[in-house]
Amino acid sequence: MAAKHIDACLVSHLPNILYLTGFSGSNAALLISPSDVTLFTDPRYTIQANLESQGCRIQIVQGSALDALSSSLPRRELCRVGFEASKITVSQRDSLAKASPKKVRWIAWDGQVESLRMLKDASEIATMREAANIACSAWRDTLPLVKPGVRETDLAAEIEYRMRKMGAEGPSFDTIVASGERSAWPHARASCKLIGKNELVVFDLGAILRGYSSDLTRTVYVGKAPTEVKRWYKAVQEAQEAARSALHPGVNAESVDSAARSVLRREGLAKKFIHSTGHGLGLEVHESPRLGRGEKTILRKDMIVTVEPGVYFEGQGGIRIEDDALMTPSGAEFITDALRELIEIG
Repeated sequence: MAAKHIDACLVSHLPNILYLTGFSGSNAALLISPSDVTLFTDPRYTIQANLESQGCRIQIVQGSALDALSSSLPRRELCRVGFEASKITVSQRDSLAKASPKKVRWIAWDGQVESLRMLKDASEIATMREAANIACSAWRDTLPLVKPGVRETDLAAEIEYRMRKMGAEGPSFDTIVASGERSAWPHARASCKLIGKNELVVFDLGAILRGYSSDLTRTVYVGKAPTEVKRWYKAVQEAQEAARSALHPGVNAESVDSAARSVLRREGLAKKFIHSTGHGLGLEVHESPRLGRGEKTILRKDMIVTVEPGVYFEGQGGIRIEDDALMTPSGAEFITDALRELIEIG
């Protein structure tokens, strides 16, 4: 803040508030100045805020926390206030301007908390290892239920039930179970479709534990996999391993994506890889850094990212393999340990 001559900053993105204060409520705004940190929330969270939040003064208000924060600005000697421009609506921005003194200049100041969140401390890493283990265990426990005639939604429900039984607060996102032609949809959600014989099935799942997410994808084949499917699967495996080998402190994020893409290009599958190779993971299931084209972020020790190349064939199906990788001084360690080989069922 001092380097940018900012007198205070407004934090409105709830995961950032959770990271900075420990407060996990659904209505909050945080105002940070060099001498004062104030958390604004409503009466529903009086007890919770006092128990959870750390290092800040709590102000209980009626209605919108952001509106209450705006109304408090005339009492403060502030000129330049940073705010998370990408995290508020145009209407909220207008309200801030109307409620604040004319001398206040609002400075778009995005990504400041996110840049801190990219590096995990020992406690965060330990929690994310547990979350990864929960996801892997839930998937392994559900695998024997995969057979022709079972609904995708039933398998998704089983996975989420098992994750909760093992201590998860919930899934990191709506669990994906996509079979047959639907497995070619990278973000398909589980449907009432029945698993069929001789189909690919993509499972994409994750567990939230103490606020932190895991993210795991595995692909199986129900039946005896054709030679072509085995070739596709092997190519995705090799692309993932190439990306993992490229994960080193000091390299940029784009180079990891390029490593995976080069393998699929060699196999004639480059056009079937239609998303980035991975993304940061933490309090949000998608956060910085992104492992994709044009991404110049320099990777550092203690970042946790996903590595998830895939190939997708309209009308036939898709294959994706995803693991969570912890950046170490010498490279990357996968903290998800579910079997990565192609599983043929039945």
